[in-house]
Amino acid sequence: MKLKHNISRIEAFSDAVFAVAATLMVVSFDMNDNSILHESNATSFITFGISFFVLIGFWWVHYNFFRRTDYMDNWIIALNALLLFVTIYYVFPLKSLINSWFGNEILNIEGFVLLFELYSLGFALIFTCFSLMYYRAYKKTRQLENSIELLFYSRHFGLYVFIAVTSMLLAKFQIGLRYALPGLIYSLLGPLCYFHGVTFRRKFKTIDE
Repeated sequence: MKLKHNISRIEAFSDAVFAVAATLMVVSFDMNDNSILHESNATSFITFGISFFVLIGFWWVHYNFFRRTDYMDNWIIALNALLLFVTIYYVFPLKSLINSWFGNEILNIEGFVLLFELYSLGFALIFTCFSLMYYRAYKKTRQLENSIELLFYSRHFGLYVFIAVTSMLLAKFQIGLRYALPGLIYSLLGPLCYFHGVTFRRKFKTIDE
């Protein structure tokens, strides 16, 4: 007999993994010899703060997925597990990338390229999981009234994957490194997501009504 999936346990486990990721950031926080927080290096504190709120952003996207659908199957569980695994991995290249902005980690060209490749790979994998989770839920519930919203977010996060892969290729072939182009390319997410939203609502206008 096929048992019904318990979504609350999946969410609880996911929250525990996000908590572990936050704990790892705290453990890796750079303290001075006296190990006193208010005497710690200011840029290390900023690095920790940015990394923490990026992690909160991922948690918020994850939280919203489970608010938009109550569909669950083994495919979504597997994608969610991969997402959580990559999220923990992602914390460390993100921390190194932010440190490089402040000059705390001096990188040569090869190190800078590798760092951006790791950052973009993690970003791409995370949002590939989100996109596929939304698409799977849409595919299995598209007969329901509000399922079109799931398709929208599947495509929306697909744009994140596209930008991340583009950044990774720019870094790999060392295109525009002098101008930090592999990082600046992420600024295109705003206009791309805006135009996707406009065209999607126009295409499915009758559904929205």
